Amino acid sequence: MHDLVIRHGLILDGTGGPAFEADIAVTGDRIVAIGPNLGPARREIDARGLIVTPGWVDIHTHYDGQATWDPVLAPSSWHGVTTAVMGNCGVGFAPVRPGKEQFLIELMEGVEDIPGSALAEGIDWRWEHFPEYLDALEQMPRAIDVGTHVPHAAVRAYVLGERCNTDYEPTPAEIKEMAALVREGVEAGALGFSTSRTIRHKDVHGVLVPGTRADADEMFAIGHAMKGLPHGVFEMASDDFGEPQEWDWVEALARATGVPITVVAATPSTYDGDAIYNVAAAAEREGLDIRPQIGGRPTGILQGLQSNFNVFMAHPTFVREIAPLPLAQKAAAMRRPDIRTAILAEESKIRSLRSPEYLANMFERLFPLGENPDYEQERASSIAGRAEAAGVPALELLYDLMAADEGLELFYQPFGGYQGYSFEPFRKNITHPNVLVSLSDGGAHCGFIADAGMQTFMLTYWARDRKRGEGFDLPFIVRKLTSDTAAAYGLRDRGLLKPGYLADINVIDFDALRLHRPEALQDLPAGGVRLVQRVDGYRFTIKSGRVTFENGAHTGELPGVVLRGGKGAPLQVPNP
Repeated sequence: MHDLVIRHGLILDGTGGPAFEADIAVTGDRIVAIGPNLGPARREIDARGLIVTPGWVDIHTHYDGQATWDPVLAPSSWHGVTTAVMGNCGVGFAPVRPGKEQFLIELMEGVEDIPGSALAEGIDWRWEHFPEYLDALEQMPRAIDVGTHVPHAAVRAYVLGERCNTDYEPTPAEIKEMAALVREGVEAGALGFSTSRTIRHKDVHGVLVPGTRADADEMFAIGHAMKGLPHGVFEMASDDFGEPQEWDWVEALARATGVPITVVAATPSTYDGDAIYNVAAAAEREGLDIRPQIGGRPTGILQGLQSNFNVFMAHPTFVREIAPLPLAQKAAAMRRPDIRTAILAEESKIRSLRSPEYLANMFERLFPLGENPDYEQERASSIAGRAEAAGVPALELLYDLMAADEGLELFYQPFGGYQGYSFEPFRKNITHPNVLVSLSDGGAHCGFIADAGMQTFMLTYWARDRKRGEGFDLPFIVRKLTSDTAAAYGLRDRGLLKPGYLADINVIDFDALRLHRPEALQDLPAGGVRLVQRVDGYRFTIKSGRVTFENGAHTGELPGVVLRGGKGAPLQVPNP
């Protein structure tokens, strides 16, 4: 008898092939059969009218701290993610010398907007070396599998101390020590190494992340440290995506080591042209395993009273009269005529927000999200467009919209890839087989970005709801979120619905699948606040054969593990 049979579902198996109706039988943590008449089971799920997919494999998250205190790892787990890879962008918490933990906290707080107070209270530092960090992670049961990179910033800090984020050039001996630490971490089970090479990543003091300007010798030594290992991905965020000064050594590293490389473009303008697609195509022609990584829409700040940022936040009256209040009282106070007059008459204490030109440019691409978030809006729907149509100043319109509806509204300000008010650049990039779709940043940017529902967005918008241009067929999107991302990290035991593979499965009411407007929750350690985005439509999420979520509620099951290294594809079906 099987442990579980999912009956009559429309299966999208992760290959990108056509959907088909069948049953799926699970025994233990594996899929053992797919087809009709699979026999009895201890539990059955009727999936008639529902789609059945592999669990999502999200390769770009920042749960490094949260994974030490939160077994559920929401919000990603709410959205059908069954495998999350963290330690991206060169920041993380191991290795660390005793007494130097605060430095790594301030890096993570600055780069990823995770409250330092939450990290300081939530993390129980029971490690120094990276293998010990993996051991510590394994002590907590969890709802999903997690894997991680060895972060460059932590390695540099461990070896170079206070010189790690200065212009100091490490000696050959110090570079050798850094490379050895990376190899030690990957051999212990890290899925790879990550680094940040963008001036946008700074600590809470405004200092660049260690490794930002590391030279090619250091990068090569670290890349060569992973050469010959059975797994290990080199992940980097770069300001110089595709530019010769960066790309020459990246291509040379890929040729010399055979190590897979995935690159995130950190310059917003990169997303407005063909650079990402062209890099993927060039790497494919050269036979190099270099894969650009993008999200399904432009990354953007969410402004509002629930967010950590809005254009009025540094106006003296707002700071004095509004900021200390609970949300609904904030909105009510802002609607008072005397408060409104005072705030609109004041200058912000933030220099850029005192510039009419800066604000005008912002208002051109600042959009109310609405209760059913719309991320691809035309200029007429922007604050600038709405203000012109209403014949009122844009700042006043924004103020009134922000103060309405108990202050729940959020305003989406995309960074890049939206100069033409269209997602067409993203559509072109997504079509290339070497472009990976992820960048949810789950666990990060707690105060003003909420992209951890990216996988749900990919399904709802690109495979169902897009009206302003072509979308994609559902099998293609499912493949992008499962087998493509799993294979990129050598996780070949998941991402497909086939006999012998891990029973990581989503059962989804596709017609009812819906993203809610993000909301602020005060549920981090030390009372930290984060923006999360809830979802309807996930009927069941199954991790390693156990139902972890049912109709959006966690069942209490915690079958997730810490991934150690790549995983080979199953060679045979386990016996039922």
